[in-house]
Amino acid sequence: MLDSIYPTVVPGPPRPSRILTPQGFSRHHGQERHVVSGGGALLLQLMVGDRVTLVNDEGGQPVEVVAAAKDGRIDAMLLGQVSNSGAEGLKAMLAQGDESLQRLRKGLESRHIDLAKAGALRLFSAETPAGALAELTALDEGWLVVAAPGLPMAPEAQDTATPVTVLLQRAKPRMVGQYDLPDPLADPILDLRVKSATAESYFVKAGDYIQILDVDGRQCTDFQCFDARKLDKGIQHALDVTTSRTLMGHAYSMPGLHSKYFDQDWVPLVEVVQDTVGRHDAFAMACAAKYYDDIGYPGHVNCSDNFNKALAGRGVDPRPGWMAVNLFFNTNIDSHGVLVSDEPWSRPGDYVLFRALTDIVCVNSACPDDTSPANGWYLSDIHVRTYSGAETFSRAIAHRTTPQSEPKMTKETAFHDRISAKTRNVVEYKGYWLPQAYSSNGPIEEYWACRQAAVVLDLSPLRKFEVTGPDAEALMQWCVTRDMKKLSQGQVVYTAMCYEHGGMIDDGTVFRLGRDQFRWIGGDEYSGLWLREQAEKLGLKVMVRSSTDQLHNLAVQGPNSREIMKRMIWTAPHQPTIEELGWFRFTVGRLGGPNGAPVMVSRTGYTGELGFEVFCHPKDGSAVYDAVWENGADLGLKPMGLAALDMVRIEAGLIFAGYDFSDQTDPFEAGIGFTVPLKSKTDDFVGREALIRRKEHPSRKFVGLDIDSNVDVGHGDCLHVGRAQVGEVTSSIRSPILGKNIALARVDVAHAEVGTALEVGKLDGQQKRLPAVIVPLSHYDPKKTRPQG
Repeated sequence: MLDSIYPTVVPGPPRPSRILTPQGFSRHHGQERHVVSGGGALLLQLMVGDRVTLVNDEGGQPVEVVAAAKDGRIDAMLLGQVSNSGAEGLKAMLAQGDESLQRLRKGLESRHIDLAKAGALRLFSAETPAGALAELTALDEGWLVVAAPGLPMAPEAQDTATPVTVLLQRAKPRMVGQYDLPDPLADPILDLRVKSATAESYFVKAGDYIQILDVDGRQCTDFQCFDARKLDKGIQHALDVTTSRTLMGHAYSMPGLHSKYFDQDWVPLVEVVQDTVGRHDAFAMACAAKYYDDIGYPGHVNCSDNFNKALAGRGVDPRPGWMAVNLFFNTNIDSHGVLVSDEPWSRPGDYVLFRALTDIVCVNSACPDDTSPANGWYLSDIHVRTYSGAETFSRAIAHRTTPQSEPKMTKETAFHDRISAKTRNVVEYKGYWLPQAYSSNGPIEEYWACRQAAVVLDLSPLRKFEVTGPDAEALMQWCVTRDMKKLSQGQVVYTAMCYEHGGMIDDGTVFRLGRDQFRWIGGDEYSGLWLREQAEKLGLKVMVRSSTDQLHNLAVQGPNSREIMKRMIWTAPHQPTIEELGWFRFTVGRLGGPNGAPVMVSRTGYTGELGFEVFCHPKDGSAVYDAVWENGADLGLKPMGLAALDMVRIEAGLIFAGYDFSDQTDPFEAGIGFTVPLKSKTDDFVGREALIRRKEHPSRKFVGLDIDSNVDVGHGDCLHVGRAQVGEVTSSIRSPILGKNIALARVDVAHAEVGTALEVGKLDGQQKRLPAVIVPLSHYDPKKTRPQG
């Protein structure tokens, strides 16, 4: 009876919150991870007892390990091993003169390591499966060279060089202050630790570089600077984020075209050169005493007061609150206009690299906010290094294919030298710098050249993967929607790749190079990782290896493209000539004649015009680019950038990831249902059951829109019938050839018939509307007669 008066309780103590973060997010003292790119090499210092684990990431990649004593003498016994090769692969790579190995050459020379006398330990083979491990232990102090050897891959070959991961467990961790730090980018001028919940000021000369590092991850820092010469005159004009946002047109500056920060007089103070995080803000001020007072923490240490202390001796008056660039802060404005924040994206060792555009006085804080997720609920240090302006650092942004991946910095394509001579208007795209538009032409002129003559454009960021082995066909048959058994050698097919729920991973093309040899070319690097995961899951005997760095490609598109290709490509008798090359077929040839640079040419494109794509090794990039111009100059050839490419692909109804499809979109909803042969493909494939369900019970349809207004329409603009929203715009342009605004859109099937009148909502979707009508998906040449011609 007494028990009834007590409530039922959940037994036991409280459970901690379950938060899933990437493996190895926190920097563990003494644990280092390095990635040796395919065809690359790495030099590391070893101490007694250090343990080295080598991971063959994609399989089939030989590795050469050279161990040298402190005096430079090469001796494999440093690792308790006996040499079994002469480091021929490493020597051949160095003989190629690749600029990426210059740093290694200098490191070997400075340590008196002579590879001519090298004896190496060769590990793994062409048959080694993905994920295979090799472990070594240092018995003495010295140096370790790890190479993933590989020579230039011919376009028709598939002997690509792939990355190797080096995991280094230090017996005695090297410490800087409290935490490990990555090695400097060069010899530092200044090495300054900003302790937790403090701030430090420092001086930087014009032209020098400033690296601001998040030491332990998820720790924010406010950065501010002043023109030093103005301070000498008593003018205290700090970096002004409102001015910078206005002039740059960005929420915060980043490497590329929109890279600078200014003071209130529009004087540029710093530019962003490298950024490994890609998530900061400039929305709010540095935290101040009033902020903590108002939320119930009077007297809490804050960045603004710390700034005042750090700047007190530099001629800067104190302020109650400081404007600043909030590096690593994850602050945003939500759809209701409210300022919100969450934990930073930064990881241990992440950094932003600035370049001083004039002499400046700088200040950095290590934010003391422990009242919100702003610092991941854990306060740590910030580190600042400065480097001489004589150093050279390329502009770059870091990308990770998955949360577990090591960051990859932006690269230049094989054609960058030629392209950069024609334009400085380049943007970061999928880890590479690509031209947005060309200085001498502009997007409209480039567009008309594609429609009436010919254009050349760089599509090297497309991800290429070599799929080889006895189960290659089985893997591709399972992983893509098209029927691989019907694909002939020398043929190309456009297909979708889907998850189990029918949402798209990627779209791309499959090249069949042989019975058991395929090449997948898509837009997302994860598609190759997913192929490899499926192969491992099913136990298939197949390798999936990246060849993106071995194959760069130009697209030559337009009515005159065939004539250009005929003039420049020689093919052997057993390969199709350019005249014989059918739509979605490829041939293997050479530039100019049998002794020219090797190339692969496919009759494919992304413009809705007759066109070809030319694939080559990066070492031959300049030769291929020059050949296109030599053979196309008299045919109206012009270069094309991404802005013009967007026009032609939208007119042709060609879809773009992130705009027209995502993992929430199936191929039918993306307008490419023709890539899903549910009735004729008799083998099962990933997502088939879901796609049958989605096809039989569609909810949305991909359509074209004609818009009866010259007002710009953008991605995500809502579509209405009366008050109700029935869809959204995915891509839109003002079509030069049609003379009107057009769009691609996804709408509810109840309002998807051609001829249906809709309205595009602007402002809040209700106060301003633009009349539109549904039309067939391809606004231009819907029967694809031009690319087939």
